Amino acid sequence: MLNLTSTAILRPWHKLLNLPRQSPPSWYHDRLREELIEREEAGTPLEKLSETADVFFAISRATYDGYPVREMPRFRYSHVPVYAYMLAKYTSRWAFYRAFAFLCDAPDCRAVREVVNPTKDHKLDQVSERDNINSDKFRRLGRWLRRVWPLFP
Repeated sequence: MLNLTSTAILRPWHKLLNLPRQSPPSWYHDRLREELIEREEAGTPLEKLSETADVFFAISRATYDGYPVREMPRFRYSHVPVYAYMLAKYTSRWAFYRAFAFLCDAPDCRAVREVVNPTKDHKLDQVSERDNINSDKFRRLGRWLRRVWPLFP
């Protein structure tokens, strides 16, 4: 089942997201370490689910990008909510930024490939800088869009 999950679902999904590879390769280790710490600090069941999804995402993204940091945990049926949450959370963020870039008249909306948490203004500033989008307009529209777009914590 693990192989089916990683090849039949996660590989095509990562291909759809088409996130840029990160450099240096240690970025993947650092990201996983951060996510593991956040998972340990999670208090509520929803926070634990969200942080576990982030851990799974960090592992699967690193593997997809060619920098495996750890093997995915052996599949258990208890992981189904984690995978569902992960797919919903990161696909929603990806779509948020694509729609957002279109609304902001980005030079190339299809080139915007982001999944960082858009609930923080400084993250919006980073994205606008990376993708050559007017930061004032991006932040203003981002605040509005966050109110109507369904985002997962």
